[in-house]
Order: sequence, then structure tokens, then C-alpha cells
Amino acid sequence: MKVDTARGGFEVARTGDGGRPLVALHALALSGRVWDPMAAALAGSHQVFAPDARGHGGSDWDGGPFSIADLADDVAAIVEKVADEPVDVVGLSMGGSTAILFAQRHPDLVARLVLADTTADYGPDRVAQWTERAEKAVGVPREKQVTFQVDRWFSPSFVATHPDEVRRVSDIFVATNSQAHAAACHAFAGLEAEAGLGDIQAPTLVLVGREDYATPPAMAETLASRIPHAHLEVLDDTRHLSLIERPDIWPVVEKHLS
Repeated sequence: MKVDTARGGFEVARTGDGGRPLVALHALALSGRVWDPMAAALAGSHQVFAPDARGHGGSDWDGGPFSIADLADDVAAIVEKVADEPVDVVGLSMGGSTAILFAQRHPDLVARLVLADTTADYGPDRVAQWTERAEKAVGVPREKQVTFQVDRWFSPSFVATHPDEVRRVSDIFVATNSQAHAAACHAFAGLEAEAGLGDIQAPTLVLVGREDYATPPAMAETLASRIPHAHLEVLDDTRHLSLIERPDIWPVVEKHLS
């Protein structure tokens, strides 16, 4: 469904008709459709809203630069349209960084948090790192970026045993606007949200793949140690898209959100 706000129009995949509202925020260069399997699994307890970030999927974008804080404020605008109570939030990678800023900037809209394979700050080399990633996002054909992405996203065993799911996620990536992908990379270059972690009061589950080298366990440990009501789970044999690779974790997520 399309949700029109003062900040623009956002495509939002909605699953389930009852239960608590849950907003699921996707990773860089993907879309809300990446959550389809998990949304179906949680639909019995939650009404799941999975928005496309600006410029991703079917959401509007004016082509200008944006920050992770802008993405967080976009989420707030969506929540104010689709929910009449504080929402649970699940954020993966870019979605997790967005969820962190959302919880800091709009605490009254947040009930519980799940932060998966994410960070509040990519460290002192973030500008150079993400500038290079932005250049590759627009300079390399999308199909030729898939091998690099899949290696970051999934463990070799998952790639070997779940080719259809790897293909599904890869197809979402290939369909993503390269300019929006690059703009999101530049947004990460400006991400500095560690100072406000102590202000987050929502009960928080932090998840990370032990083999995640995009946002490694040390970044998750920082989140769990600085957010007051946080619990950390490190998932063996798992890389960056943990909540896609590990459906066995969805009941853990559901329990945290109950």
C-alpha cells in the first residue's frame, strides 16, 4: 500500500490484520519485500508494516542527499499514519541504524526494539569507506555487484542450501535504484549516533551473526552495553542478514516483542 505523508509517499508492505503494530526496516539497497517470509511468520501476533526507505523499492525520492536521521523521521511520519499506539520496531543493517535514530528522536512512538547486524557509528574511517561504496554503487552494474553482496549477506552453507532465497534477495538488490543506493552510502558516512544510545528506554534485543564482517559482533556489543535495557544474542554460522538467514530466530524475536 502507498502511505502518503508530508515527507512524501512511501510504499509499505502490510501483513496481518490484527495484533500489535510492528514496523520492519530493511537493509541497504533492498526493500520492505525482503521481510515477506518473517512478516508471514509473525502475522499471528503482529500487524507488520514493512516500508521501503526513500528511493528504495516503490517509495518516493527527490534525488537529493539524505541522512539516517532523515530516514528515521520518514519512519515516524509513516507510523503516525498507520498506527494509533507505539510500535515495535525490527531493524536490520541500515534498518537497524534507522531504528536507533528513530528511538532517539521519537521515543514516544517506540514500544520495543530489535536491532540486527547494525551499528550507531561505523568508526573513524567511515567517510572514506562509505564514499568508496557509494562510487561502486553507481559505477558498477548492479548484476556485477551481487557476488560481493551475497558474500557479505549469507554464510557459504546458506548460499549452498537456500539458492531460491539467495536469488530472491539478490533480485530485490538488482532492482534497487543505484543512485538511491549511493545516497544511502553517503548517509552512513555521516552516521554518529552512539552518544544517544543511553537515552533509548525501549526494551531492546540486539542480534548479530558471529561471521558478520559488515557490522561485526564488536559493534553489537557496543549497542548492547550502552542501551540501558538491551540483551545481546550472537548467532553462530551466520553473516550480515541474520534475520533472513536464520528463521529459527523469529520465535525469539516474537517472544521479545510479546
